[in-house]
Amino acid sequence: MTAASHDAKTPDRAALKKVALGTPAGFLAFGFGSGLSPFAPGTLGTLVAVPFACALKTLEPSWYSAVLLLAFALGVALCTRISKHLGVHDHGGIVWDEMVGYWLAVALVPNQWQWLLAAFVLFRFFDILKPWPIRQLDKKVSGGFGIMIDDVAAGLYTLAVLFVAQNW
Repeated sequence: MTAASHDAKTPDRAALKKVALGTPAGFLAFGFGSGLSPFAPGTLGTLVAVPFACALKTLEPSWYSAVLLLAFALGVALCTRISKHLGVHDHGGIVWDEMVGYWLAVALVPNQWQWLLAAFVLFRFFDILKPWPIRQLDKKVSGGFGIMIDDVAAGLYTLAVLFVAQNW
């Protein structure tokens, strides 16, 4: 359960749509609109990240790393701005963090559907379950950095599991 589900002043659907579809920052933060899904927006946001991951996987590793770092920095700024605008920390519709976490999760695996699917399932598992220290990061770190860091940690857990599986 995220901090967003504890906030009493969750914006109504019309206000969310206005932010998610009416501003460039909202459009990115809401994963090109996928975060507006009333059912499992984080999962849908991760699904939207898959084709982008396939494109990123065509880059040289140094460029992939640079794009990941830029996406993380952009995410901190986007998540800070949109969460302040909505008045809700880590609103469930903000899914840029899931997208970047997934891109990190697939960084070292082959660009094959089996690996991308395994990364998807594992990433969602770790993002939802939030094993130590992900849950602590989710609860104790605030702002855009806090929104991003727990999904980066879930991506690192996934990356580690897939690295071991790949080299077993």
